[in-house]
Amino acid sequence: MLNHHSYYSFKYGVLSPAEWVEWAREEGEEVLALTDINTSAACIEFSRLAREAGIKAVAGIDFCKASERQFIALARDEEAFAEMNHYLSSRLHQDLEAEAEAPLEKAYVIYPFDRAPKRNLRENEYIGLEPKDLNKLRFSPLKNQSSKMVILHPNSFRHKGDYNTHRLLRSIGENCLLSKLPVEKQAPAQWGLLNSRKLKALFSEYPEIISNSERILADCNLDFEFKNYSKSLNRIHYTDSLTGDREIIRSLCYNGLEYRYPNADPEVHQRLEKELDVIEKRGYYSYFLINWDIVNYARRKNYFYVGRGSGANSLVAYLLRITDVDPIELDLYFERFINLSRRQPPDFDVDFSWRDRADVTRYIFERFPKASLLGSYTTFKYRAIARELGKVLGLPGRDIDELSRARRQGGKDWDDMQKLVLRYGKRIEDFPNHLTVHASGILIPEKDISYYGSTFLPPKGFPTTHFDMYTAEDIGLHKFDILGQRGLAKIKEAVQLVKQNRPEAKELDIHQVQNFYKDPKIKDMLREGQTMACFYVESPAMRALLRKLRADTYLGLVAASSIIRPGVSASGMMAEYIRRYREPERRQYIHPKIGEILEETYGVMVYQEDVLKVAHFFAGLSLEEADVLRRGMSWKFRERNEFDTIKDKFFQNCAERGYSEAVSTEVWRQIESFGNYAFAKGHSASYAVESYQSLYLKAYYPLEYLLATINNGGGFYSVETYLNEARLAGGIVEAPCINRSEMEAVLIHPQIFLGLQMLKELEEKTAVNILRERHTNGPFENLNEFLERVEISLEQCILLIRINAFRAMEIDKKKLLWEAHFILGNAKKSAPVNELFRNTREKLVLPELESGEHEQAVDEIELLGFPLSSPFQLVPELPEGCIAAQDIAQHIGEEIRLCGYLIHVKNVTTRGQQARHMMFGTFLDQAGHFIDTVHFPPVAERYPFQGKGIYLIRGIVIEEYDFVSVEAKYIERLPYVNFEHA
Repeated sequence: MLNHHSYYSFKYGVLSPAEWVEWAREEGEEVLALTDINTSAACIEFSRLAREAGIKAVAGIDFCKASERQFIALARDEEAFAEMNHYLSSRLHQDLEAEAEAPLEKAYVIYPFDRAPKRNLRENEYIGLEPKDLNKLRFSPLKNQSSKMVILHPNSFRHKGDYNTHRLLRSIGENCLLSKLPVEKQAPAQWGLLNSRKLKALFSEYPEIISNSERILADCNLDFEFKNYSKSLNRIHYTDSLTGDREIIRSLCYNGLEYRYPNADPEVHQRLEKELDVIEKRGYYSYFLINWDIVNYARRKNYFYVGRGSGANSLVAYLLRITDVDPIELDLYFERFINLSRRQPPDFDVDFSWRDRADVTRYIFERFPKASLLGSYTTFKYRAIARELGKVLGLPGRDIDELSRARRQGGKDWDDMQKLVLRYGKRIEDFPNHLTVHASGILIPEKDISYYGSTFLPPKGFPTTHFDMYTAEDIGLHKFDILGQRGLAKIKEAVQLVKQNRPEAKELDIHQVQNFYKDPKIKDMLREGQTMACFYVESPAMRALLRKLRADTYLGLVAASSIIRPGVSASGMMAEYIRRYREPERRQYIHPKIGEILEETYGVMVYQEDVLKVAHFFAGLSLEEADVLRRGMSWKFRERNEFDTIKDKFFQNCAERGYSEAVSTEVWRQIESFGNYAFAKGHSASYAVESYQSLYLKAYYPLEYLLATINNGGGFYSVETYLNEARLAGGIVEAPCINRSEMEAVLIHPQIFLGLQMLKELEEKTAVNILRERHTNGPFENLNEFLERVEISLEQCILLIRINAFRAMEIDKKKLLWEAHFILGNAKKSAPVNELFRNTREKLVLPELESGEHEQAVDEIELLGFPLSSPFQLVPELPEGCIAAQDIAQHIGEEIRLCGYLIHVKNVTTRGQQARHMMFGTFLDQAGHFIDTVHFPPVAERYPFQGKGIYLIRGIVIEEYDFVSVEAKYIERLPYVNFEHA
């Protein structure tokens, strides 16, 4: 009655909250308590599901130490629930286990019979008895305390299959073989399901115990409000009142008008007043002002950020500088973001540099002490399940590997143990595995977070909820999205590098992007798809799209950023948009009304707003209904009944307006296929702004920008590919150097010295020691002096020698290797000495040592992952008759031969009844220029890629709207030289 475990008792429970509710409904239970182990993760979800089923939910926590229950707490009301969560959180934050006795005063506390305190129980404390304890009770000193006793049977398993699943989960949790699982680490087999009728029958001799149990359950009245869209649990006021919020936001907006629109026309003022009116009526002042506070801090710290998503549709957000997209210029639809009918709150996504995000998060928690990170769950997926269950069942590694590669049975004849893994794997697939942190969500509630759940303390060091975003949304806690992005770090660091390396350059204001839109150099880069390393426009697919569109305007790039998305391309609308863009005569609309609504995009739905426009203006749905329709396409949307109702109304309205069934069906098909995968127009515009900033830096300061790209982890491609791009821009790429390199790569025009951190096996402490000594006492003169000044092991020293880091002192690596062995001898590491006591060592005399032609490249591949010389030099003999990438366009429709260095493969599955595998390849030729290939299923199957390397490609040159590629007919990976003899 009082103790039920769901699968949120991680690696312990086996029933979902929904299954518990279904069981209770079938058994005729009127009340059910969920008490998961050391977590309140499921309490809110369980409460919602129980209410929908007409069952009273009681929220509880089973406090355990290791696998031993200490006590169970049940929430009498919201104050008791907060007390329970606060206590649990305090223990979890300090990595402490539950105490033997509960310091709780407001919640009901129930101790197991064999752990009852040997003192008088407080008013809220009880002793819980399992059916097995009844015989003990008759001979126990506690037998006269029935007034303080309740029924405490742990309901956990429906049948033997559930119990077996529990034992497997416990073995995974304990990381041991099932056969070695200690008895004390698993639940007793008798913890099967007993409904209240059966429990009352077992306790019939003790009516007071039954009545105590029923009274406690009746007294527990924790109740959450679900989907009350007029009420938010977020911080209510930014200041201390609505009046204060109104005054500050209006002041900020009118100051923002002077910055954004020095000569604002009446349309801007009207739009501002309209938005402020809606924001006040919806109670969103605080939400806007908290976001303003966060980005204002970022500006004070000179942190780059981008406000994106549908928030860019708001003029208020633009004036508050939360976003940098002008909604007036782009005619952005404010109702997509907020309207009086829309039930969901606004949702800003603010990207910061991945280097700055941690400090911004720290600021939020200091500025708003009630803040919490939003939790999430990792779930058991097939490959991990196969490995984990295979391991605890003692399968050999070979069998586990075979299982993890196969999805389900797949026609394979499995042995009994493998079948067991598959059978139980199906049971636990998608079970929560453990708590983790949401990628970006932060909650800032009005009340302490403990009123809604407990928190844990992940490595990030900030309290993190046990519940996820869906649960938070259900009760009206709406997240602030604070994301980290490498693209912003690249821009920021490139600007800093320009200031350092180009003091003669004019002052660079990277935020004045309007100037970039008209720049002829950037226009040319966009038209030709010369966008390597530039944010969101560098992938092979995006480069191809830019060539096809010949897009060289801001609006063109905004559209391209959205139509590249899977939903638009898969529906065929991307291809149709390209055709209509390039061939105006093809701009024929399925209905004149669609032509009116979507005139800007030639009758093709490109943005999420287009769904709203079509649903509202074409099908006559209200804005609220249109927004339900738009959100209904999302994989996040859970209210399917509501969506189906709107769908029916769409077709009904279309029929009433006289549209043919064929027209209505085609419009619906486009909406449905479009769905979750397109961007809001403001989101695309935000991305386009960042793209233009990247393009400007690449166009005018390519080495600085590419260096920043390399030091921030690259982008779509590997670091090696960006180094090739730097060479094309006139850069000279140098291996790490003892006297020139830093931890990250540095630019000494035109040389780029790779950072010490790029050496795969060089220890961080070794690199730090080297740099600290060099910065303190100057450059190193020779290897002997280096070893006297830096503590380093022989193995670490050899890494530096092999990568040629001492080349400024001695070009012959073989001599240096002999010298290092001679100096260090049998010592494990060098022992730095004071300069006063350094001795002049006898110079080592060596004979002339031979070096292989490709020896340096071999070392570079091993230590860096790629050669610094051309990889084409590693092929003993390149095939004849191959043409250069720049000449491909001269051979449209012809069969050609090429040699290319593979840098990217995209695997796709064809659509249709018989899905087949095909591929797209991206190569570099000897001059470093791109070759794009397409490999249709027959070729992909017969000639698969065989890893990184140089390939001979034979194929037909094809062209589509100025984008030239090669339809591969044959590929062959060419062998490198024999490295053993290099």
